[in-house]
Amino acid sequence: MGMLSSLLIGGLLVYAGLAAYLYLFQASFVYFPEIPSRQVESSPAAVGLAFEALKIATEDGENLDGWYVPAPNPRATLLFLHGNGGNIGHRVELLEMFHHIGFNVLIVDYRGYGRSSGKPSEEGTYRDAEAAWRYLAETRRLPADQIVLYGESLGGAVAARLAQRHSPRALVLYAAFTSIPDRAHELYPYLPTSLLARYRYDTRAALAATRCPLLILHSGEDEITPYSHAQELLAAAAGSKKLVELRGGHNDAPFVNRERFMQAVDEFLQATGS
Repeated sequence: MGMLSSLLIGGLLVYAGLAAYLYLFQASFVYFPEIPSRQVESSPAAVGLAFEALKIATEDGENLDGWYVPAPNPRATLLFLHGNGGNIGHRVELLEMFHHIGFNVLIVDYRGYGRSSGKPSEEGTYRDAEAAWRYLAETRRLPADQIVLYGESLGGAVAARLAQRHSPRALVLYAAFTSIPDRAHELYPYLPTSLLARYRYDTRAALAATRCPLLILHSGEDEITPYSHAQELLAAAAGSKKLVELRGGHNDAPFVNRERFMQAVDEFLQATGS
């Protein structure tokens, strides 16, 4: 066997090994409950907000940890579906921002995050969002037109799917991607990512079947999810829609642009009827 053949075989083995690694250990590229910590180290009380600590049961037997943060004379209730890193304790400043705008806020940790039971999965996150919606609709007896969905990063795909299944008053996406196969192709263009991807989180497809008003917030400097994803999501959305460009990184743009972020959400809420 010649050297060229040996190099070719070696290269193919490395390629196959990398593809197999990405396929088998894909969950570790999608879910980061330990980053920056699995511990819930803060609460709304840290920013002076009263709240109710909740345990919400899912249809398949998991228990989700969450908070309900009421606002005086609320304009609507926001269901906050966070991204794939950290937990509800890392979103306290955002809760304060939404409270200032006039939202009641329900935020929950997905299964396997924070103090929630279970192990994260795509279907599991969808079930978790359904459980949170059911809590608002059945326990709080809120009509759908009083619920606004907010999806952050991976939570954007979860929120878009929930909006597709129900009819919320509005949908707000921050730093959302079009789909995991799309993002994987950008990161690993030399691999057959459409075949390897076991997770879909297809935000674009969900938006195409969603009719509620849509606000997309995305930084042009986002180093995790390129701004082009926001533009593609805007094009895919079927109903009334708006895209607001922010500055800053994936995780800090809402705080770098605090006033612009809050103003965009506030004006969007006014445009939807309050």
